[in-house]
Parts: sequence; C-alpha cells; structure tokens
Amino acid sequence: MKKIITLSIIIITLVTSNLLIAGEGMWIPSLLKTLNEKEMKAMGLKISADDIYSLNHSSMKDAILLFGRGCTSEIISREGLLLTNHHCGFSAIQKHSSVKHDYLKDGFWAMNKQEELPNPGLTATLMIRMDDVTKDVLKGVTPQMTEKQRKEKIKKNSAYLITNFEKNSPYQAKIKSFFKGNQYYMIITETFKDIRLVGAPPSAIGKFGGDTDNWMWPRHTGDFSLFRIYVSPDGKPASYSKDNVPYKPNYFFPISTKGVKKGDFTFVFGYPARTNEYLPATAVEDIVEVENPAKIKLRDKRLEVFKKYAAMSPKTRIMYASKQARVANYWKKMIGQRWGIKRVKGVEAKRKFEKTFQQWANANNERKTKYGNLLPAFESVYVQIRPYQQAHNYINEGANGIELHRFAARFEKLARLSKKEHPDTVKIKQELNRLQQQSRSFFKDYSPAADKEVMAGILEIYDMQVPDNYKPEWFGKIHKNFNKNYTAYSAAVFKKSFLDDSAKVNTFLKNYQIKDYKKLEKDPAYIIALETNTFAKEKIIPRLLTLKGETDSLMRIYMKAQMEMQPDKRFYPDANFTLRVTYGKAEGFSPADGIQYSTFTTTKGIMEKENPDIYDYAVPEKLKTLHKNKDFGNYADSDGTMHVCFVAKNHTSGGNSGSPVFNAKGELIGVNFDRDWEGTMSDLVYDPTVCRNISLDIRYFLFLTDKLAGAGYLLNEMKLVN
Repeated sequence: MKKIITLSIIIITLVTSNLLIAGEGMWIPSLLKTLNEKEMKAMGLKISADDIYSLNHSSMKDAILLFGRGCTSEIISREGLLLTNHHCGFSAIQKHSSVKHDYLKDGFWAMNKQEELPNPGLTATLMIRMDDVTKDVLKGVTPQMTEKQRKEKIKKNSAYLITNFEKNSPYQAKIKSFFKGNQYYMIITETFKDIRLVGAPPSAIGKFGGDTDNWMWPRHTGDFSLFRIYVSPDGKPASYSKDNVPYKPNYFFPISTKGVKKGDFTFVFGYPARTNEYLPATAVEDIVEVENPAKIKLRDKRLEVFKKYAAMSPKTRIMYASKQARVANYWKKMIGQRWGIKRVKGVEAKRKFEKTFQQWANANNERKTKYGNLLPAFESVYVQIRPYQQAHNYINEGANGIELHRFAARFEKLARLSKKEHPDTVKIKQELNRLQQQSRSFFKDYSPAADKEVMAGILEIYDMQVPDNYKPEWFGKIHKNFNKNYTAYSAAVFKKSFLDDSAKVNTFLKNYQIKDYKKLEKDPAYIIALETNTFAKEKIIPRLLTLKGETDSLMRIYMKAQMEMQPDKRFYPDANFTLRVTYGKAEGFSPADGIQYSTFTTTKGIMEKENPDIYDYAVPEKLKTLHKNKDFGNYADSDGTMHVCFVAKNHTSGGNSGSPVFNAKGELIGVNFDRDWEGTMSDLVYDPTVCRNISLDIRYFLFLTDKLAGAGYLLNEMKLVN
C-alpha cells in the first residue's frame, strides 16, 4: 500500500510539473478553439480562434505561405506582396547579383511592377485546410502486423486518399504524421509558381551582424525581403509569363504602426520545420555529444576556407555568400544547442522523467507488458545506431561537403544509362540536358581553388575520426599512395579530373557519345563519388534504416505511453513543416548571472556596433544620416527612437524564418527571423527562462522601404493601422 501511495504522489507531481506554460508549444491551428483559445484570451488575445483559422470564411491562415522549401512568408497587400526574411530570399537575391549589379551589397528595389525580377523554380505554397484522416490512414492496421507491414498498409491507405482527393480537386494533397505516427492529417495546398523579387535591403542591413551576431541577442538586423505572387489572368497558379498578373488574396495582414512593448501578447503563425521534444534521454545525448561535435568540426573547416577566399576577391565573395550563410547558420545553432542542453541539464532531466515513467509502466501487469521494456529497448538500439549514424554524418557533412564530390555524383545516372546493353538514346539526351542546366548553375558559383582546400581539410578530419570499416575503401589510396598527405591527394584529384573545369564539362556534354562514359569512369572525382555513394547504399544506409525503423516503432509506442501517463497534459505534436501557432509575451531575459537583456533594440545599437573595418558591422551612409537626423518618418516609437528588433516567448524553430508575428488584435507587428543562442536547444528541450524568438520590428521594415529605399509607393498597397 505504501508503494502505491508513493507512486501516486510521484505521478501527480509529474503531471503537475509538466503542465505547459505559455510560450512552449507549436499548436495545430484547427484545434486552437479546443485547446488554446481560453488561455490565449486570458493572456490578452482580442480576436477569436475562428479569426485565425476558419473553413467557413477568409481568415489569417489564408495569408501565410511556405516560402520555397524551408521558410515562411506572409501576404501584406491587396496585390500579393509577400514578406519574408532576407536570409530566406538570399539565394534569389544572390542569383540576380553580379559584380556589375551587386544586389547583395547594394540592395535591390523595383520602382514599378515591370522592374520586379522573376525567380524560376521558386514557389510559395498556401494551405487551404487540414483534415484529420487518422481513422482512414490506419484502416486495416492491426497490432499483430510487423513494422514493415504496418508502414506498407499506411502508405497504401495514404496513396488512396490522396489520389481520390486530387482527381476531383484543383488543389494538391499530402498526408503528414503527427505524434510519432499516432495521428495523421491530410494537408490541402495550392502552390504558386511565379514569385518575383520586389525589394531587398543591402546585406549590411539584411545581414547586419553577419555570422557574428547570428543566433544572438541583442540583434540589430533588418532581416527581410519582399516578393510578389503572380498568377495567370484567370487567377490560377502558373509558371512565369509576361501575361501573368498580381495575385488578389482572400486575406492580407493589416500592419500595426503602434509597435510592441514588454508584456504585450504576441503570437507567431508559420511553418516550423522539425522538433523532437519527446525523445528519450539516450537519443538526446547522442545528438549533443556525438553527432553535433562531428558536424561542427567539419563545418568549421568549410567556413574557414570560404572566409579566406571571400576576403581575396569580390567575385568569390558573391559566389560563396549563400553557401557560407547556409553552412554557418546550422553550425552556430549546433554549438548553442549543445551548450544549452548542458546548461539546463536536459539529458539528466529526461533520465529523471524516465525513472518515473518506468515506475508507472511497471505498476500494473498490462502496462508492464506494453511499456515495461521500452526504455531498455531504446538503449539497445541506439548503441547499434551510433556507428552507422556517425558514418552517415561524415558522408553527408564530410564527403558531400566537397562541392566537386557532389557535382561528380550527378553524372552517375548518365554512365548507368550509357552502359546498358541497349541504351535508350532519348533518356540519355534528357539526362544530358539536365546535366547541362545543372552545370551552368554549379559553375556560376564555384571556385576550384577553394574547393580543393576544403577537400584536403575535410578528408583529414574524416579519416581520423571514422574507423576504416565505416568509410569508403578509397581512403586506403590516401594511406598507401600519399602517406596520408591529404593536400597532395586533393591536388592530384583536381589535377587529373576534368569535372572541376566548366569548359571541359561543357565540351564533354555537348559532344557526348555513348562510349564516353568510360572517360567518366577514369575520372578520380567521379570514382570517389561513385564509390562513396555505393558504400553508403550497400553498407551504411540499409542497416541505418532498419535500426531507425526500430526507433520509429518504439517512439510511436513511447509517445502513446507518455500521453496515457499524463492524461491532463496538453500535448502538442513535434514540428513537421505544417502550419502551427505559438504564443507568448514580449519579454527580455537573463542568460547568465549579472546579464539582463531588454525586450527590444533600436538604431542606436546599430551605430554602437558600427565598424567599417569589419564586414559584418559596416553601416550604409544613408542609414547613418537618417539616424543622425532622427529622420524616421511616421515609423518611430512614441519615445522618438527607431525600433529594430524585439524578443518574445514564442516557441519557434527552423522553418519559422519569415513567419509573421502578431499583436492581440491579429495585426502584423514583426517578422520572426531567429532564436537566441542560449535557447537553441528548444528543438529538443524547452526552457522558458531563456528560450526567445527574435523578430524584426515591422516599423523598421516600413522605415527602410520608405525612407531608405525610396519605395514608399509600395506602402500604398498595404493597410497600416495605429
């Protein structure tokens, strides 16, 4: 009896301590009325959940789009103006840039619609609605099925549902798993294919602080870019055409010029990419102690070389600007995530929870049968996964971190088609056309000298950190023929390969004959790329997928068990690139003893950071003049200062870049672009004391568009409210 009472107290304490506090959570918008509206209104929300998400009338969801494949954007005008982050539009801006027209350095602004720049391949996807299809997806799935049988049945059911929907609809559908496979939603979408660049500030504003300030607070970055959606004359999504017209949305966001202050209610509406809040301790420990350190070391080397060559030439700086930003972004995040997990003792906290979970599972025979062996099973599987996961990481971050390696791998299909007993000349021609297009894109932003140095550095790290049986055999050539001289080996590969030379590649593809695949098979860059991919496909990936299949199965059961154990807790599903709402109050934080960060920053901080000798902290002359004269137009705060950024307790993740941030009335007050470095562990463990999202103050966007860029005509399309 004493044991039962003690266990009951433990469970009650656990449930109470795990009740979510405002700020944590990425909530499904269609469930806000049931799960969140009461709390949101108590915190200050003035509109209803139906105003945020509705199927019966236009609502806020109708103006939020997935931008490209990895960011969020929002419609802010009656003519389809699309606002997102500068770093989300960076690739498009970079592609339009040259030494003659350096839009990265100088910024770009179209002064009329005719000057707006098309971006082939760039899309923006609008969610029409989301439907719970759990019952239909799991139809026929039984507990007696193997994991393979279960997945095949779910895949078949999902394909049937999608096909049946799409054949009678102009929209697209996909089915997403929630709560680790315990729930499924069909996401109905419409994708726009003509997205044109309208405006972007100079990188000295859009990336102010650069890699130094990335993931940091306080922040002074004008991280925005502006696009426009175009559609066919009948209003339907269409690829670029000069006959296309600006999109007329069902909803666009009013913009508040009132600003935000400490304690104000805020909420973010966007597409968080991926979180793993419910993982067992052993999985989190692997991420922060094994996987991240290896990836950080490999990215260190690439960034070191990128920065070296960018400093040597304006042309190379432009070529590698987007690559450097992509590599540095996750690199710095991993460093912060690892530090944050250690600071909050995240692994220890999970182990403490697991001890209580095990007691709960063992408390009766039925639960013990279902859940009693879950945690030991996790430990066993992760011991097996570790070397295969690390080998896979070194292939992705190491071998594939060498640009020539990735490029050479693209020729594998051409060789395979050419070696067939009866080659299909039509398919070969199609493949040649594809490679010609990819080659033009590749060589536009490629420096063989930089890549050769990257190769030497990465191979040394790779070779030293991975056991021989978990890496490709061609490393043996480095040992035997080059005495582990990675610089000499890399030089030899680049000297003998033709794949690093745009003229030679162009000639090869233009004059290609079927027998020419033999030239590929003699090329050292192609050889190592092919051997690496073959090694991965035959030795690493099959075993890794099998083991990950086991963890997926365990995780589905563990997720179900956690929800069963804590019936009074409001669970939110991990992020999976579906539309979510998160909410919390604007508030600074204290990351360490003696340090207290405020809620917002101003242009005063830009001038304090200014250093013309450091690229990250150069300030455009016109911005300095506007600040000096306090020429802020109607966009200054009530105290006369020009606010730049603010922080709030909204639970965000990758993918939330570009997400709109709203006040209690549902008016746009900011654009989310980052998290604080101390809180980057929020993808795994949320800590309300330091986890903050960082947003651009929408008034800074208006000020820069009007006063700095002289593109105030764009504001006439918008609805500004006070």
